[in-house]
Amino acid sequence: METDRCVVLATERYGSAESWKYCAGDEVLERKRDGSEGESRGNIIVRGFKSVFLPQGYPESVSEDYVHYQFWDTVQAFCSSLSGTLATQASLKGVGVGNQEATVAAATVTWLLRDGTGMLGRILFAWQKGSKLDSEAKKWRLFADVLNDIAMFMEISAPYFPACFTLIVCTAGVFKSLVGVAGGATRAALTVHQARRDNMADISAKDGSQETLVNLAGLLVSLILIPLVTDNPILTLSLFLLFTILHLFANYKAVRAVIMETFNEARLSIVLQQYLTDKRILSPLEANQREPVLLEFKKTMPIKLGVKLQEVVLSPAELNLALKENNMPYLLGAQNGCVLVCLRPEASVHDEIRVMCQAVWLSSVLSPPNSIEHPNQKSNWEMVNESHKLMDTIFNPFLTGVEAAGWDIKRTLLDWDEWRVEWKTKRN
Repeated sequence: METDRCVVLATERYGSAESWKYCAGDEVLERKRDGSEGESRGNIIVRGFKSVFLPQGYPESVSEDYVHYQFWDTVQAFCSSLSGTLATQASLKGVGVGNQEATVAAATVTWLLRDGTGMLGRILFAWQKGSKLDSEAKKWRLFADVLNDIAMFMEISAPYFPACFTLIVCTAGVFKSLVGVAGGATRAALTVHQARRDNMADISAKDGSQETLVNLAGLLVSLILIPLVTDNPILTLSLFLLFTILHLFANYKAVRAVIMETFNEARLSIVLQQYLTDKRILSPLEANQREPVLLEFKKTMPIKLGVKLQEVVLSPAELNLALKENNMPYLLGAQNGCVLVCLRPEASVHDEIRVMCQAVWLSSVLSPPNSIEHPNQKSNWEMVNESHKLMDTIFNPFLTGVEAAGWDIKRTLLDWDEWRVEWKTKRN
């Protein structure tokens, strides 16, 4: 029998997936898999599947939440593919496919109107909300999928309202255009989060391969479904309802699976409020679990970052008030029901985190019910000065704590506008 003993001259690894060793042979190097004599056919298939559909260097090259997120993203994509098939069938029926009295011109006009209104909606949505998609990627990701389901429901129901068919499909087209902008942009933001080796392009490409495979599976299932649902509106709506429920559930689980280590307004607010309560720093996992993922009406005073100087101070006297107790490269104020922040060009990321902490605290104390419980106790400018004193006391230990807890404080996802202001230091 041959012995496995050999003089190991070198070893090599392919991430954490494979380990090999080189032994001295008869005038050649012998390469052997470490820990086993060979590789089973099953392992070869699994390894090939991973190389096709997972990023190079997986799992070290991606974030820890990658598999959890991708699993639920795959489930929702499959459900969306089946729902889309039902919606497409209804749309084609609505424009006259199968109806001998329908004209090609009428169907073409309807289709062009739907696409045209969708293009306008895409431009307007990107203009209004484009800057929000990075800072609140989870919320807008879930919003996009909910809106997509609404649009598909409208397409399915449109043929039953022939007088309003064009209006309904055009509205659905607008909704789907918003889905395209919000879904594509937030997918890019999540890819940035998942990439750990500057491998955004690879992750995006493999995500596309995964989605293509899911859509192919959906296509095969759709070939079975279409003959069953044709001319059967009850079954069509029942299946659509089932797929929609699964789709929304999978999307909720997917965004909940994402654990971002960078601060946006919601995560910073959650961590800061906990620290002010009991001096405990929440980890990224804990804060992400508490972060709201549904779009909601704010119950606190809204915060606007990177605004023009005239929005923060309305007179030289107010400028002096804003500079009181303040030697930082930013100005903070509360005007017209908003907390407003001006930033100097030289402000660092740490300065941005600090002023956001001040703004969050100021927003909480000036918003109901706090403002109702203590009416006219202090003016807004007095509260601004209080926020400077508070940050002088707590910010350095807070920043040290969040860094130790695993937060990335080298960059943020705060929603800054681009205004930067130079001001003269207050003269005593």
